[in-house]
Amino acid sequence: MNATIEKTDTKRPTQVENNEGDTADAPQEESASPRTHRPRVIIIGAGFGGINAGKELANKDVDVLILDRNNYHGFWPLLYQVATAALEETSIAYPVRAIFRKHTNVDFQMANVERIDFDKRVVYTGASNYTYDYIVLAAGSTNNYFGNNSLAGQTFGLKDIDEAEHLRNRILYNFEKAVHERDATRRRELMTFVIIGGGPTGVELAGAFSELISHVLRKDYPMLDTGNARVVLVEATDKILAAFPDSLQKAARKRLENMGVALRLESPVGSVENNCVTFKGGEQLQAGAVVWAAGVKAAELAEALEAETAKGGRVKITPTLNLAEHPEVFIVGDMAYLEGYKSDQAYPMLAPVAIQQGKWAARNIVASIEKRRLRPFHYFDKGNLATIGRNDAVMDAFGVRLSGQIAWFGWVFVHLMYLVGFRNRLIVLANWAFSYFTYDRGVRLITDKDWLINPHGEPISKGVRRLK
Repeated sequence: MNATIEKTDTKRPTQVENNEGDTADAPQEESASPRTHRPRVIIIGAGFGGINAGKELANKDVDVLILDRNNYHGFWPLLYQVATAALEETSIAYPVRAIFRKHTNVDFQMANVERIDFDKRVVYTGASNYTYDYIVLAAGSTNNYFGNNSLAGQTFGLKDIDEAEHLRNRILYNFEKAVHERDATRRRELMTFVIIGGGPTGVELAGAFSELISHVLRKDYPMLDTGNARVVLVEATDKILAAFPDSLQKAARKRLENMGVALRLESPVGSVENNCVTFKGGEQLQAGAVVWAAGVKAAELAEALEAETAKGGRVKITPTLNLAEHPEVFIVGDMAYLEGYKSDQAYPMLAPVAIQQGKWAARNIVASIEKRRLRPFHYFDKGNLATIGRNDAVMDAFGVRLSGQIAWFGWVFVHLMYLVGFRNRLIVLANWAFSYFTYDRGVRLITDKDWLINPHGEPISKGVRRLK
């Protein structure tokens, strides 16, 4: 049932209690999200968990405020296709305000959350502070460099639109530079791309890289011998797609090898410097670009919380998805650590888990407000999907294990259904159809204009005068 928001005097600063029981004026809240007589739920993060929590609370008798550093919801499972020139950035993102435009009890503020005081129930951002009655932490994840943080500055990540666009620019720029490169060894290095990590992201990216080179760039650069281009997938263990059954792992491995992807299994990486990958055994591999897809951990916000963490920096929660010490604090998605998936395993850091936990947390918040019992989380496992390339994917769902074209069509259908916005679905479908029938990619744009190429192949800032 729709409820009318009761406006308050937004010029009056919010009163919050300090630890001694006194009151202190917090910085003024944004007038776009005033407090009313109803409970306020703050959702931090506009990813799969946050958006679905917001949708579940839409039109309920609560005021919802979503905070995120971006003003859009991104469909990150297709981020690798932006990086490989298959999709435009705008086709996999949708404005958060547009998602909730019709819901008068849901508001959005673009903000960077710095810390949260659970005792005072205050969220601190760079611009404003916000008080809450309930909070849902759904800030997602970031790259896990397993203690070797120097890798962050030496490899490409793939966690946001900016990173995907940056990687696409580098791939295309390398080929442009290779046209002018006279040294054959250096030319091969420019056309060598290394992906570290044999999970779904690494596998999908390796297959997409290979198809981009063999189907598209080969025709764009007839002056280059693209047979010298290499895509290398590096994995520290002896298998790829470890979450899938052995039969599907073997099918994926065979398909990648047939596509020309070089697999380096049982090859843990020691360091990366200036696009040179040094393996722990001492061997080195020079590349034109190195992508890190070897793992993720909870978002940095988790480190700032006064809560117990587990593997990957994820915050331990109760089966009802909240903290035992602060039952008004709910944590979902990649930030949350909860065992119970396939006996004693923690629920994986996957979009379907975040979606279901976001909805479940919202329902438990409503139950808490209505003085009803909170229900422990139960996950409906819809299985796993990963695409390898054109007409090929692997699927493990509902006891059915498939690889090949049927699995690929299933992958296409599922990803289209989860995209937000009819326009985005239409654009993505049109791009996929275009690529399928023409073997082409329509987004081969170098959008970073800070660099030009001189006749000798060296990058020159456009702000620097050329020497004659």
